[in-house]
Amino acid sequence: MSYTIHIQPTPNPNALKFILNEPVINQGNITFKNSEEAKNTPLAERLFALPNVAEVFFNENYITVTQNGQADWDELEKNIQTVILENMPAHNPDIQISSSGTASADTSADPQRQKIEELLNQNIRPYLQMDGGDVQVVDFKDNVLSIAYQGACGGCPGATMGTLRAIENVLKDKYDPDIVVQMA
Repeated sequence: MSYTIHIQPTPNPNALKFILNEPVINQGNITFKNSEEAKNTPLAERLFALPNVAEVFFNENYITVTQNGQADWDELEKNIQTVILENMPAHNPDIQISSSGTASADTSADPQRQKIEELLNQNIRPYLQMDGGDVQVVDFKDNVLSIAYQGACGGCPGATMGTLRAIENVLKDKYDPDIVVQMA
């Protein structure tokens, strides 16, 4: 198998999206925040072995790598490509992830949360995923939705206010005008 990688910048200056011609993860998505979290996923673990890698995000057929702001992107980008190409042949995209690592936890028991997840899937996630990120619902209680950004969105300057308000506006318009959205 011959792997190809297309590199795409993201709105986050410290994150790049590496799009592959094969799946990276077959179901859901996962954020690795350090090498300890990546220890059972060799590809992610080897990416953390590179200097200045701060976060690794797997979703469908792409990997978003966020650096700590100390690296020269040209050099780090080449090293990331090398690690991906060397490790994809042995990579298993059937990654077992806990509910804390997925973008969509089990919502079947809560119809309100299920509706919110559907609205996020239809109106928000496609745009965040185009930019190498995603959003995870952490909690929904008393009409307050707590979210966490994933991938490139995690450290993006626009995520803390612009994107957060956009998510809130969509949910106010399509779900409940009194909902409050906050960072977890």
